Amino acid sequence: MAPRGHPIVVIGTSAGGLEALDRVIGGLPPDLPASIFIVQHMAPESDAGVLVDRLSRHKNFDCRLARNGETFRQGRLYVAPADYHLLVKKGTLLVTKGARENRYRPAIDPLFRSAAVAHGSGVIGVVLTGLLDDGTAGLLAIHKCGGVTVVQDPGDAAYPDMPQSALNHLKVDHCVPAAEMGALLAELVRRPASRKKAVPEDIRTEARIAERVLSDVAQVEGLGSQVPYNCPNCSGPLWLMDSPGIQRYRCHTGHSFTASALLTGQSEKIEEALWICLRMLEERKNLLNNLVQKETRPEARRSYADRLKEAEGHAESVRNLLLVRSDGKPGTASNV
Repeated sequence: MAPRGHPIVVIGTSAGGLEALDRVIGGLPPDLPASIFIVQHMAPESDAGVLVDRLSRHKNFDCRLARNGETFRQGRLYVAPADYHLLVKKGTLLVTKGARENRYRPAIDPLFRSAAVAHGSGVIGVVLTGLLDDGTAGLLAIHKCGGVTVVQDPGDAAYPDMPQSALNHLKVDHCVPAAEMGALLAELVRRPASRKKAVPEDIRTEARIAERVLSDVAQVEGLGSQVPYNCPNCSGPLWLMDSPGIQRYRCHTGHSFTASALLTGQSEKIEEALWICLRMLEERKNLLNNLVQKETRPEARRSYADRLKEAEGHAESVRNLLLVRSDGKPGTASNV
């Protein structure tokens, strides 16, 4: 039997999300028979209470930071704390230090996936403004479990990447500007849900992985095939997942990446390595220069001078890599 409505609303956003959330939550009626769960990408040292305070100005919902083990209720809005994943169970919340997904914790995909597994066709998933593509795999999970998928119109988003990625990878049910989303959600929450669907085993497995700090090789091998790349977060091997819709990778410790997130993670590691290399080359230059100045033997002095010139050339090459983007324009190695 299908649920009476859609009492679970999960919302994911990143860059530009504060303003978009203001418009969405501000447009909701005060009697909405639903619980709302929000993941906003933020740095680990951020204070998610700032987002809670901002959304609390809208009196239509009781807004609070999610707490582990808390029983959630309709009429409340729960925000993921900084550096913790927010997961939804049947009637309670899990707030965990699981592995980062798509380079973030909190990440959108784990929230969406957990809601899809626990509440099936009673879920509405919403992706708002943001960079890259976190949320796309989560919306696919909600779609496969019978829920409703909604994205902000990319033309209305401050950063259109996330909603556009969702539109590129699945047939989204609704695409509207943020200012119209409150009214749409009010209608969808009350609309009868579709017939309950069986949860695909791969989605259920990924949901279980997100609940723990550590996964295992057997679980990941059941999700895909190992590839010759390493995880940017832990340097462990990666598996390409057998997940139609979007290319994704997992390591056995639980980190997960879309292809674009993996490329970005690799670029960050390359930049980190280049800065270390540049520092060591500068130290080598300083040492060799000191030896040239103090060496009295002509042959040894020439040898040190040749090696100093070589180190200067290597340092200049590394510096150019850090200062020039892959497309030849000024930038940093994060674009490599």
